[in-house]
Amino acid sequence: MEDSKSILIVEDEAQISRFLQLELEHEHYTCTICADGREALNLALDRDFDLIILDVMLPSLNGIEVLRRLRLEKQTPVIILTARDQVVDKVTGLDIGANDYMTKPFAIEELLARIRLHTKNSAHTQASSLYCGKLSVNPDARTALYDGHPVDLTKKEFDLLLYLVQNRNTVISRETLLDEVWGFDFYGNTNVVDVYIRYLRSKIDNKFGVEIIQTVRGSGYVIR
Repeated sequence: MEDSKSILIVEDEAQISRFLQLELEHEHYTCTICADGREALNLALDRDFDLIILDVMLPSLNGIEVLRRLRLEKQTPVIILTARDQVVDKVTGLDIGANDYMTKPFAIEELLARIRLHTKNSAHTQASSLYCGKLSVNPDARTALYDGHPVDLTKKEFDLLLYLVQNRNTVISRETLLDEVWGFDFYGNTNVVDVYIRYLRSKIDNKFGVEIIQTVRGSGYVIR
């Protein structure tokens, strides 16, 4: 039997959140209930939910702002569920990263179908993404993001970054990086590694004001 999918329900109307919880648990989902925007954001960042059902009108932080801040760090599927049905509201939600948008009142069968769709579509993508703080690397899509912003990399830069992230917090020698990224049949010296490390730093560390690619003198490089 597959592990139960976990869903965060962010809804300040107790009757609706309880209804959703009962229906979803009947379908074997594991539910967490939250009625406050700021608390919801903290939960979404701290835990790995399979999907979030997000109301817009919430105390302390509205749903649109919760989604905007969430998308800076995570790509958890989000279905906005709200009484606001204006086109501009839908466009705003979708533009900042919502996966779907449903208005109240809603048919539970349709919501369940959309939940199945988005948890199925996101399973492989989320599993294949690697994270190091605010840096995320997706080997399948060959994309890198820092704090939600795309990092434009050449093929070799991406290969080098991927290997470092796959071995994050481990010091890797220049020789190992040369063998693993450039291949055993590469003819050249280890200076090429230093050159490409500088390229990565210019596109990540220098651009975003961080120091995640570190030099360990006499040993090599590590990403933390």
